[in-house]
Amino acid sequence: MGGCVEATVRRRNVELGLVVAAVAVAAGADASAELALHGTLPGSFAMVCGGLGALALAAHAAVRRWARYADPLILPIVVLLTGLGLAMVHRLDISYALVGLNASERAPEAPQQAQWTVLAVLLFAAALVVVKHHRVLQRYTYLTMAGSLVLLMAPAFFPAVNGAKRWISIGPAHLEPDEFAKLGMIAFFAGYLMANRDALVLVGRRVWGVSLPRMRDLGPLLAVWVVCLLVLVVEVDLGTSLIVFGIFILMLYVATERVGWVAVGLLLAVVGGGAVGATSSHVGQRVTAWLHPMDAFLPNPTVTEQPAQALFALAHGGILGTGLGQGEPWLIRSAGRSDWILGAFAEELGTAGVMALLTLYLLLAHRGWRTAITLTDPFGKLLAAGLGCVVVLQVFVVAGGVIGLLPETGKALPYLSQGGSSAVANWLLAALLIKLSDAAGRTERRPAPNPAETLTISAAEIQGRIDAVS
Repeated sequence: MGGCVEATVRRRNVELGLVVAAVAVAAGADASAELALHGTLPGSFAMVCGGLGALALAAHAAVRRWARYADPLILPIVVLLTGLGLAMVHRLDISYALVGLNASERAPEAPQQAQWTVLAVLLFAAALVVVKHHRVLQRYTYLTMAGSLVLLMAPAFFPAVNGAKRWISIGPAHLEPDEFAKLGMIAFFAGYLMANRDALVLVGRRVWGVSLPRMRDLGPLLAVWVVCLLVLVVEVDLGTSLIVFGIFILMLYVATERVGWVAVGLLLAVVGGGAVGATSSHVGQRVTAWLHPMDAFLPNPTVTEQPAQALFALAHGGILGTGLGQGEPWLIRSAGRSDWILGAFAEELGTAGVMALLTLYLLLAHRGWRTAITLTDPFGKLLAAGLGCVVVLQVFVVAGGVIGLLPETGKALPYLSQGGSSAVANWLLAALLIKLSDAAGRTERRPAPNPAETLTISAAEIQGRIDAVS
C-alpha cells in the first residue's frame, strides 16, 4: 500500500515538473517574440507569465486532488500547446499594430483569448469534480446524442460568417457549438457501439474476402452520414462533417475490427463529398483554391489568397524557421483567428517546429489510446479511443488544409488557434482524458488475485458430483 501511494505521489510530482517546464517554454516563446519586435520586454510581461503559471498550477492542483492516478503527461502537453498558442496570437497582435491595420478591423485577440483560457481551466477543474467516474456518461447515451444533434444543427438558424454557418450568436458572444457536439457524439458512439458490438461483429457476409455488414446494421452509419451531409449542405461546414463522420468510422473499426465498415464509410464519404462539392458553390470554391492556390494572384482572382500565403510561409520558414517575431506571418489573413495559425508557426519555427507541434498532438492522442488499452470496461475503452482519434483527426484536417494536402476547412487547431469555443471544448476533452486515465491508473494499481485463493473445480469433479446426485 505504501508503495502504491509513493508511486502516485511521484506521478503527480512528475506532472508538476513538466507543467512548470511547459510554462517556461511558453514564456520563453513570448519573450523571444517581444524582443525581436520591440527590442525589450513590456512591463506587463511578468504579470502575464505569472498569470499563465497560476492557471497551470491551479489545473495541476485540481488533477492532484480529484484525479491523483491520472496520466502525468496529458496536462503538461495541453498547457504547453495553450501557452504557445497564446504567445503566437500575441505576437500577431503586435505585428498587426506595427503595420498600422485599422484597430476596429483588427482588435487585439490575445486578451480575449486569455479570458477564454481562464474560463476553460475553471470548467476543466469543474469537470474533474462533477464527473466522478466516466461510466456516469454511459447513462446518458441517447441524451448526449440528442443534445449533440441540436448543437450541430443550431448554426443553420443564424447568419453565415465567411460563407459558412458554424456560429451561434448570444449577445456579444459568438459560440461554435460543433466543438462541444463532437464530445457528445463520441460519448454516444461509445455507448451505442458497446451495446451493439456483437451484432456488428458477428453478422454479415464476405465479398471478395472483405466482411461487409448487413443492411439492417447500416442504419446508424447511414443516419450519421445523412446528418453530416445536412451539416455540409445547410451550414457549408466541411470540417465538422469530415470530423464527425471520421470519428464514427474510426470508432466503428476500433469496436469491430472489421475492414468492411471502413470500406463502406470511405465509399459513403466519397459519394457524399463529391455530390455536395458539385452542387455547393462555397465548397466548390474551397476545392478550387486547394487545387489552384496561385490563382489568387491572377488579375481577377476567384479564390482567396490564404492557401497561397500559407505555402509561401512554409517555404520561407524552411527547416529551422526565421525565429519568433522575425517572420511575416501577418500576411496570412486571419492567421491569428483560424487554422492558418499553423502557417505562422511554420514560418517562424520551421518544419522542425511544426513536426514538434504535431508530435505533441500525437503524444496526447497516444496517452488516450494507452488509456483505452489499460481500461477494462468496454465503454471506457471506446470513449478513450474516440477522444484520442478526434485529436488526430482534427489536427490532420487542419494541418492538411494548411500544407495543401486537403481543402481548407476553417476548423480551429486545438489549443493553438484563437477561439473561445475551441479553447473550452478542448480543455473539457483533456478533462475527460484525465478522468479516464485516472480510472486506468487505479486499475493498474489494483492487486492481482492470488491464485491460491481462487476457487477452481475441474470438469472431472463436476461430472463426479453430477453422478453422485443422480
